[in-house]
Amino acid sequence: MAAQNKDELLAVSKKEFGKLEKLTSQVDPPSALIKDDEDTSVKDIIAHRAHWIDLFLGWYRDGLAGKPVHFPAEGYKWNELKRYNADLRAQQADIDWDEALAMLRKNHGRLLRLLQRCSNEELYGGPMKGANNNWTPGRWAEAAGPSHFRSAAKYIRSRLKVMT
Repeated sequence: MAAQNKDELLAVSKKEFGKLEKLTSQVDPPSALIKDDEDTSVKDIIAHRAHWIDLFLGWYRDGLAGKPVHFPAEGYKWNELKRYNADLRAQQADIDWDEALAMLRKNHGRLLRLLQRCSNEELYGGPMKGANNNWTPGRWAEAAGPSHFRSAAKYIRSRLKVMT
């Protein structure tokens, strides 16, 4: 069930990030770079999650500033996520495991700081500006953070079974 207020959002963000951190600590750098059948590695998944937090923070900032908000990113539509993710993996190809982890930690910290700064009303009082839908900033933050952490953890658990 999705968080309904700031306190729940902060709690689930910290909880899911903690679980993901515990799993990433079990992955050594060479294993993190091994590609699966879909040409994706654990490193790719972690760098992807870091990137999506950054996307959310940009959407939120642009919406508040009255700027156009490009969902999911400029030049892409939601039905083109497969292409977007492939392009992102290509852009992040030179990022190593330690860099991916550092990006995720940094962006998670940025997300937490935003959530702590915002009031419950700012997070859950109405639709996110520029989003053109009914999702609140809190719901978007959960999708970019804790929900993505859960899916990354699931992926890593499945990969750890193969690696060991």
